[in-house]
Amino acid sequence: MLNVGELHEGIVLDHIQAGKSMDIYYNLGLDKLDCCVAIIKNARSNKMGKKDIIKIEGSIDLVDLDILGFIDHNITVNIIRDSVIVEKKDLTLPKTITNVIRCKNPRCITSIEQELKHIFVLTDEEKQIYRCKYCEEKYERH
Repeated sequence: MLNVGELHEGIVLDHIQAGKSMDIYYNLGLDKLDCCVAIIKNARSNKMGKKDIIKIEGSIDLVDLDILGFIDHNITVNIIRDSVIVEKKDLTLPKTITNVIRCKNPRCITSIEQELKHIFVLTDEEKQIYRCKYCEEKYERH
């Protein structure tokens, strides 16, 4: 059994779909932070069978909850202080998402104006459909 040390102060991202932790690691920019990050892949889970977990040392400000909600709004975000879970944050699909996905439409203004931010707007919450703010190109989830 693998034992990862306790976290005195930080964030634990739990119930991550198995194999998705590295996507989250890079999308949240955790690779650019100067803090301790532990990634546990394929941990046993009664609820999910297998899951990934990410432990981040530091404050909640290090994590963009909108990006996390876009990637998977079923992830559990636990805030740890003095080695105890003091708060659980629920994620939702963000209304807009910026510079996480890129517009694939070659005629979109973002293809020509390289410095423009790639902004996608949630247009159908039930089907989790996002569209480019500029050209309304639909983003397809895989």
